[in-house]
Amino acid sequence: MRLHFIGADHEVTGSCHCIEACGKWILVDYGMEQGINVFENAELPCAECDIDYVFLTHAHIDHTGLLPLLYSKGFKGKVIATEATRDLCSIMLRDCAHIQMQEAEWKSRKAKRGAKDFDVKPLYTMEDAEGIIRKILPFAYNAEYDLCEGISFRFTDVGHLLGSSSIEIWITEMGVTKKIVFSGDLGNINDPILKDPTYTDEADYVVMESTYGDRYHSKDKPDYVRELADIIQRTFDRGGNVVIPSFAVGRTQEMLYFLRQIKAAKMITGHDDFKVFVDSPLAVEATEVFQKNIYNCFSDEAMELVRQGINPLVFPGLNLTITSDESKEINFDSEPKVIISASGMCEAGRIRHHLKHNLWREECTILFVGYQANGTLGRMLVDGIEEVKLFGEPIEVNAHIEVLAGMSGHADKGGLIDWVSAFKRKPNKVFLVHGEDSVCNMFADCLRDEYGFDTYAPYSGTIYDLMADEIEYEASPRPVVKKDPAKRVSEVFARLLAAGNRLLQVIDRNQGGANKDLAKFADQINSLCDKWDR
Repeated sequence: MRLHFIGADHEVTGSCHCIEACGKWILVDYGMEQGINVFENAELPCAECDIDYVFLTHAHIDHTGLLPLLYSKGFKGKVIATEATRDLCSIMLRDCAHIQMQEAEWKSRKAKRGAKDFDVKPLYTMEDAEGIIRKILPFAYNAEYDLCEGISFRFTDVGHLLGSSSIEIWITEMGVTKKIVFSGDLGNINDPILKDPTYTDEADYVVMESTYGDRYHSKDKPDYVRELADIIQRTFDRGGNVVIPSFAVGRTQEMLYFLRQIKAAKMITGHDDFKVFVDSPLAVEATEVFQKNIYNCFSDEAMELVRQGINPLVFPGLNLTITSDESKEINFDSEPKVIISASGMCEAGRIRHHLKHNLWREECTILFVGYQANGTLGRMLVDGIEEVKLFGEPIEVNAHIEVLAGMSGHADKGGLIDWVSAFKRKPNKVFLVHGEDSVCNMFADCLRDEYGFDTYAPYSGTIYDLMADEIEYEASPRPVVKKDPAKRVSEVFARLLAAGNRLLQVIDRNQGGANKDLAKFADQINSLCDKWDR
């Protein structure tokens, strides 16, 4: 019964953890790195074809974006998710595959123009995305399900994204039951559309995110509608556009929710019929998924509008652009307008075209409404960079750069503390993951020193024995640098040797156990030896 730490350990993106129990290999998320990759991720502890299940906490690409790659390498198991997460993944993974293929094609053309005759292969294809989507099985919130012999699970709503959840997993092995809870990304309170996070009251082990473990959002409930209206008014009065880089799923729908209120209350003067463009096919499809899941996920505030017959995400002047030709036409419209486009960190997608057309204009505003990871173009703009390169062309940053402060789908430090403090009995261990390096350590220290939790912020590659309640292998931080291959081989062999010694200890500890269990254990060891004795 082991927990392997793979990704988003002392980093914010690329989430992946692995449970080894009851003869099964189970991943919890398999996400893509976004922004700077600070530390090397450990390799999966087994072949992709040997993974039996993947649990998903939610649909964001930094938690799901490598699933098609898993499929392309032989994964034949099942993906377990909430119904809304399944619906969102069905569009987000296809969109991600499209971007992978489009970028590979562009790089191949560029190489050929430079007299280099080679094709760049995408990380994965649309076939891979569609293949993994077919394997996603939907489950409801708050019901306990049996996964396989010895393992059951339950999803609870944590209000970070439509369908987002923490996952409670019960594991029974050799007569011992342990409960491990993965927090997923915990949502902020007072979300205009989604419910507040649900608390969990018992666990032996907790794997907990720490994204905002070093900061607080505003104590008062922010008036985002007024702030957004003020920014729009100032920008329109200058004759400029408000360009909002926004995650297509979640943040875009919140922006629509606020803009509907601004329009309904006539808060913008002199520009009554201003247009709002949602320039993202993914965002358009995601908005449809939001409306499909109203009754399962929406907050009381949003439901009150629905009961009044008001669609909280639709209003006059809203334009949903699908084709690339429609997207291009936006920048030929001279009237001041709001443009919402993905990606939220400006790393890919149509937003980069809108930045190219608006960043150099002093009258325009680029409004950031979400977290910007280190190394992303969005983070550079927020930090005050004066010139960027887009599509090979240098662009001066003359536009006003604004941030809607506190606009976050993540719980702040207080929200994180409230969630973990809801456990009636302190867990045996709280593992801190999914936060920047210093934040993980600071939040682990805070929970230990101020609240009495037994905390640990593991690095990628660490293995924890849940049955023995001890670290089996403690990985060191591995910054992303070019390594001496010989050194890498020696490190891997040392891990293998440590695992072999651990196996001998387990065998010795189980002497005198039930013949049936020992025979099964021996068969599994022999099968593993046959596989590697080549």
